[in-house]
Amino acid sequence: MPPSNIGVKLVRNVVSGAPTLADFKIESTSVPTKESLQNDQILVRTLYLSVDPYMRGRLTGAQDSYVESFVPGKPLIGLGVGVIEASTSANYKEGDVVTGDMFKWECKFIASARGFTKIPASSGGSPANYLGVLGMPSFTAYVGVVSLAKAKAGETILISAASGAVGQVAIQLAKARGLCVIGAAGSDDKVEFVKSLGADAAFNYKTCGDLTEAIKRVAPNGVDIYFDSVGGEFLDAALVNMNNFGRVAECGMISQYNATEETAYRVKNLIRVVPKRLSIFGFIVSDYYEKPDYADFIAELSTMLKEGKIQYKLHELVGLENGPQGLLDLFEGKNFGKLVVKVATDAQQRL
Repeated sequence: MPPSNIGVKLVRNVVSGAPTLADFKIESTSVPTKESLQNDQILVRTLYLSVDPYMRGRLTGAQDSYVESFVPGKPLIGLGVGVIEASTSANYKEGDVVTGDMFKWECKFIASARGFTKIPASSGGSPANYLGVLGMPSFTAYVGVVSLAKAKAGETILISAASGAVGQVAIQLAKARGLCVIGAAGSDDKVEFVKSLGADAAFNYKTCGDLTEAIKRVAPNGVDIYFDSVGGEFLDAALVNMNNFGRVAECGMISQYNATEETAYRVKNLIRVVPKRLSIFGFIVSDYYEKPDYADFIAELSTMLKEGKIQYKLHELVGLENGPQGLLDLFEGKNFGKLVVKVATDAQQRL
């Protein structure tokens, strides 16, 4: 029997409410070969796949989003890292390690060579770094803290989902710039991790009681910057605690991604934006890759990584077949750190 290639396909679009495992299908197909390559294509063996909050929007089938929806009957697509096994592109050769946002959720796949970036052979460390500390989540933190909020020494920043893929870097970027950092996380062990990253104070938003008062206790002088990944009730509480001329960096609202018309949270304190003269920046990180911010980010984070001045926690699932459960867990906050799926076995990981 010829070897099979495992893939994850979407069964149906999920417009609202929580997706379930029944919305995904694990399927075995034939392994693609180099003989199947057309002009300017690559055959990729997947090492790691990224599991990210923005993927919830791609499940809906919406046609008016900033990113294309997944198509029922087709593999999921997202960020990943892999090794090229064959190429008809002049830009890539066998053995090159690449990253990009066009990785099919398959063990091996064929794709156009466009949309992939070669990882330098001298980069060192795990290939998964390019999905985390040197990847999109960290750049999201950089854009929010540095490019938009323009964090300054002596200010106070509040970071939600502070132990997550984005939040853990936002903490460290803010501390490096001399800010007082307040982090919120969803369990006591996550709170301790947030403190270990350098946060001046942290609290468990699930057990703290009234959120407005909880923020006030740890930030009695108010909040100058709120880095928001969750939206909903936490955003409402943060708005009450913002100082005049404060800034809110909005990179996501994961608490609302599975909401229905009946369960969606209606923000009540938006009126605070006017008397407090707040600036709210909604942003999509992909808009910044062609700007000078990206080169500045790579330079700063690469240096911090080489000098051992930054920590980064990965939550690694093993096996592509566990990817759908990982995506469901992400929306329930069950991950601890940046969630990735290790697709290749240790033997297959050899570069």
